[in-house]
Amino acid sequence: MNKRNVLKSTLLAAALALTAQTATAQVKIALDSPPDLEGSGSYVWAHTFAEHLEANGIEAEEFQRGALGGDDELFDQVSQGLLEVSMSPLNIVGSIDKTIYGLRLPYFFTDMEEVDRALDGGGMLEKINAATTPEGVRVLAVDTVGQASGIFNTKKPIKSVADMAGLRMRALDESQIELYKAWGADGTIVSWAEVPNALQTGVADGYLNPNFVPLLFGHTDFLKHYTDAAVSPSLRIAIASEDWYQGLSDADRQTVDDAVAAATAANRAWLGTQDGVLDQLRDAGVEIQTLDEAARQEFRDASAPAYESGLLTQEQIAEWETAKGN
Repeated sequence: MNKRNVLKSTLLAAALALTAQTATAQVKIALDSPPDLEGSGSYVWAHTFAEHLEANGIEAEEFQRGALGGDDELFDQVSQGLLEVSMSPLNIVGSIDKTIYGLRLPYFFTDMEEVDRALDGGGMLEKINAATTPEGVRVLAVDTVGQASGIFNTKKPIKSVADMAGLRMRALDESQIELYKAWGADGTIVSWAEVPNALQTGVADGYLNPNFVPLLFGHTDFLKHYTDAAVSPSLRIAIASEDWYQGLSDADRQTVDDAVAAATAANRAWLGTQDGVLDQLRDAGVEIQTLDEAARQEFRDASAPAYESGLLTQEQIAEWETAKGN
């Protein structure tokens, strides 16, 4: 080993020793939504997690959305061990392994019970982490941020797939653009920070999101139509630094695991309080469309290309199918 490699190894060992000594000094949690315990399921998860840590001797601090950077920057910080926990979008770990995209398949899961069955009883969370932890990122949990996603737009009521024609929808990524195309609409990738401007200027006409989103982020001034299409569960993830997690003592790691369980239970209980959101949207001037079974089936049928897009292999889709059936 040359002198440079010896020095590098020495510095790395020192850094790891320092990490182990300070692993429980403070847990930084990067939020992805306003700190609203009534309106944000993601915040319910993060806040419950932090409270459980604090109650058991581990100091935790919440950082407002954007305070530590955007999603990509947070992902880098977590993978490098610079940030302990981040509330993040599903696709942020899709760059490592695409298995997690099974959670975004349209009309695949009936409810959160099926999601949890696939993740836990079916072993899919363990499978996801088998790919992500070697890259420094652990998916602690999948959190629900609201009822199943529906279609918001600024222009017109959507009562059928045919009504999607002429709309340009904000997309998370290329896979969502393909879904919009399958519905007869166009898509354009817009970062969340730019969404209000995009909707107001016509760069995008709407987005696919759970029903609470325009209320939480103040978008009801320009989004006036919502279709309760129940396309897919509305999910995000809590990710953690694997270096930090493995550097914990056995007792502290158990405390973290217990905090994850408490936070996930609180998050699922919160979902049961969200039945009044449609009334809040109506009060904010948003027109609501509820699809009948024929129209809902039309959207299901039109979504079929999403299962053949290549984002997931047929083997991966079959794994999710088996897992949710356990």
